[in-house]
Amino acid sequence: MKFKRHGIILKPAPNLGRLGMLNPACARLRNGTLQLYPRMVAPGNVSRIGSFRVREKPDPSTPPGTGSMELEFDGFALEPEAPYELRDGPEGHGCEDPRVTFIAAIDRYVMAYVAFGPRGPEVAVAISEDGLQWHRLGLIQFEGSDEPFADKDAAFFPEPCLSPDGIESLAFYHRPTLQHFPADPREAIAQIKALPPEEREGIAVGYVPLAAVRKDLGALCIATQTHRLTMPPANWGTIKVGAGAPPVRVDEGWLSVIHGVDELAHPSDASLLRYVAGVIIHDPRRLERILFRSPEPLFVPKSGAELHGAVGHVVFPTGIDRRGEREFDIFYGMADYEIGCGRLTLD
Repeated sequence: MKFKRHGIILKPAPNLGRLGMLNPACARLRNGTLQLYPRMVAPGNVSRIGSFRVREKPDPSTPPGTGSMELEFDGFALEPEAPYELRDGPEGHGCEDPRVTFIAAIDRYVMAYVAFGPRGPEVAVAISEDGLQWHRLGLIQFEGSDEPFADKDAAFFPEPCLSPDGIESLAFYHRPTLQHFPADPREAIAQIKALPPEEREGIAVGYVPLAAVRKDLGALCIATQTHRLTMPPANWGTIKVGAGAPPVRVDEGWLSVIHGVDELAHPSDASLLRYVAGVIIHDPRRLERILFRSPEPLFVPKSGAELHGAVGHVVFPTGIDRRGEREFDIFYGMADYEIGCGRLTLD
């Protein structure tokens, strides 16, 4: 497989996302147009989810689908207003890092996002009939667990799957986060590295019974099962891994472009970690089985905009758009400040 960068497609502006335009979801609307949903950060570290219409301009000198893009702001998909998205304090609050999936089985666009509120980061869900007007459903709850826990990086699969108990379900990624580490980042990294790999932060898969959702869309927020994925070893993601863009179906199974975090070989006071993008493929029938993990990252921070920004040395994939049977555009955050796009081509 190969990855070719198209470059920066969206930057912060004085009146929109002045402190960062990053980590976008994307979706093809019913009329075939592409919509982009970036996290937009305002002063006070307040995050909103924007909605941009993408107009692609073909370039005769390049292959189809690789021309430049024009983005038109359509307004905000979500602004922080629910109690679980609001809080006081210098750390900020809001709606962060969306992933959007169209699920034909319920005929809805489903947005999973991080609600950063009074209890910290939690996974929330919103739905839409057209990909433009969004309705909140609330925070995801896990049956059998009364205590809230920090959770991030949620993204739904586009088709129903069987849960480990054999129940037809809507599956989604999520990543429970570890909270009890020293404030000093170097000490925290040392403690994480001391943990066995299976105890470090990793991707989990939750399951929502499809029959319940068909009766009541609010049931999308009630997961009846969840389990952690066991990853094959690779030369990336040694500190932790988390979901990236929503999974897509290919001949081999469910393909997903995810992110991994490693310690920088030459850390500085500004950056101790490096975020990279890699690929995994699930068994199409048993999601708990990972058939393939790219031995090396698909791409790593390399350009100036990926190395230097609000948080340096970060590429963070969150959106995927199919451009052919074996070609996909990947939308990703660059150093937590700008948005880039590149083309993934499978062998």
